[in-house]
Amino acid sequence: MVQVSEKIRAFLNDRWLVFVASMWVQSCSGIGYLFGSISPVIKSGMGYNQRQVALLGVAKDLGDAIGFLAGSLCEVLPIWAVLFIGVVQNFVGYGLVWLIIAHKLPALPLWVLCVLIFIGTNGETYFNTGALVSCVQNFPKSRGPIVGILKGFAGLSGAILTQAYAMFNFPDQASLVFMVAVGPSIVITAVMFLVRPVDGHKQVRPSDHSSFLFTYSICIILAAYLLAVLLLQDLSSLNENVVTILTIVLLILIVLPVIIPIFLVFFSGPRPVLEESLLPEPEKQESSRMGSFILSLSEAEDDKSPEVETLPPSERQKRIAHLQAKLFQAAAEGAVRVKRRKGPRRGEDFTLLQALVKADFWLIFISLVLASGSGLTVIDNLGQMSQSLGYANTHIFVSMISIWNFLGRVAGGYFSENIVKYYAYPRPVAMAAVQVVMAFALFFYAMGWPGSIYVVSVLIGLCYGAHWAIVPAAVSELFGLKSFGALYNFLTLASPAGSLIFSGVIASGIYDYQAKQQHERRVPGSGLNLGVPLLKDDYLTCYGSICYSLTMGIMSGLCIIAFILSMIVVHRTKRVYAQLYGKPQA
Repeated sequence: MVQVSEKIRAFLNDRWLVFVASMWVQSCSGIGYLFGSISPVIKSGMGYNQRQVALLGVAKDLGDAIGFLAGSLCEVLPIWAVLFIGVVQNFVGYGLVWLIIAHKLPALPLWVLCVLIFIGTNGETYFNTGALVSCVQNFPKSRGPIVGILKGFAGLSGAILTQAYAMFNFPDQASLVFMVAVGPSIVITAVMFLVRPVDGHKQVRPSDHSSFLFTYSICIILAAYLLAVLLLQDLSSLNENVVTILTIVLLILIVLPVIIPIFLVFFSGPRPVLEESLLPEPEKQESSRMGSFILSLSEAEDDKSPEVETLPPSERQKRIAHLQAKLFQAAAEGAVRVKRRKGPRRGEDFTLLQALVKADFWLIFISLVLASGSGLTVIDNLGQMSQSLGYANTHIFVSMISIWNFLGRVAGGYFSENIVKYYAYPRPVAMAAVQVVMAFALFFYAMGWPGSIYVVSVLIGLCYGAHWAIVPAAVSELFGLKSFGALYNFLTLASPAGSLIFSGVIASGIYDYQAKQQHERRVPGSGLNLGVPLLKDDYLTCYGSICYSLTMGIMSGLCIIAFILSMIVVHRTKRVYAQLYGKPQA
């Protein structure tokens, strides 16, 4: 009995259980990706025009992006308390939105709904922060796979929640908002005491690599299964029993990774006593030794000859150290004047204020505003876009873009890592590549070619997701990890900043203009009829690809500008990446 008790205690404190519970948290935390399905419900229930819906979308984006408070609270509160704050915000925000659009509360002004959606969506920043902080501390030497998988589940959450909604067969569309308020709150409340740091760096096992491979396999199977289910639902009419069975299989796949901690604790032998550290011992000693140099010589690094650049890393460091020693000796004898460094260089640790005066940081930020802002505009308006093209089931495309968003995060991190690891080429080149693909997808829709809604759903989902796998890694390489949280949270403001302009002004303005033009053409006596009957409250609805074609064309051009900015960063950081990854630049 004592042994069983010890096993249970070990299971509850196993870092793989924390990781799996964090995956479940993340599978409910991408609430913002459901806005494309929620927005038509709010629009019809409240009688809003497209510009008003776009303002709600901007409020959602701001709530999703502003995570400074969540990051700060993680340093002073236990993780369960941080998650619980997110649960309260999500339940109160979206719960009140549901009561309003279901007419269980009196209609309130638009700004009240904007505040409620901001509060509800901001709850997911607490979910993200709690899960990521716990798992990064528990897996300090596997931060890449950990962050990629967790962010991938956040990207899949839109499709997961949509499928769960389909299973319950609610009587009205407003119930989707009810499920968004209640579903994540129940799941995260159930697991919030499992998500925490558990000294995971002391739980290293030789089987960890196999465990990661199993987790990746589950993720890929889950994405493929969801895609197959969505296509099946789109191509045929499924009865309620079939939908229920498909959803139960989906939930089993989500729960399946819990096999890893169960097997490791109850069925494997005693684990070896191993410990991970952030730096190997030689690197710690080297960093300590380098920290003793208060005076640093800029000339020793900036004025290296081209021959030094081609040397192996160990030999290059010896040459630089030798040069520094000679310069220090000459400075002590008064032969040269030592110039103090005015701040860190790229590749070293920056504070946010130090990064804000660097051109590379602003080039990345503006490029992200243009490209990621365009992607977010598509995600927010996808329900209206598919509706304008005559598709009745808009949830299919919202779920599809969620799946491709997940795959984009996995693929973006994988391929960009290969670029820097094997070629020592700047990681932002991967960002430039996906921005070209985004420009093509948006241009494809702008031209009104057949199947454009599918092309946009796939390619924009992939490319938008890839941005958020590539950019954080690139920023950590160029500006260090010391203030990475502040740097990352600042960059997350890029998407809502772009969406504020592209969706809140450009897309909504053009949509309402086209809807008005179509309404005037359908007025009796005008001599024109588009063949679409005008309903009493239907004058704000636009039909056809013309509703968004001009917006897509504008954003396609903006993505080309983003590509140019990213390539400027690539050119400026070639030497930095050659030094970081120890290979000569091409």
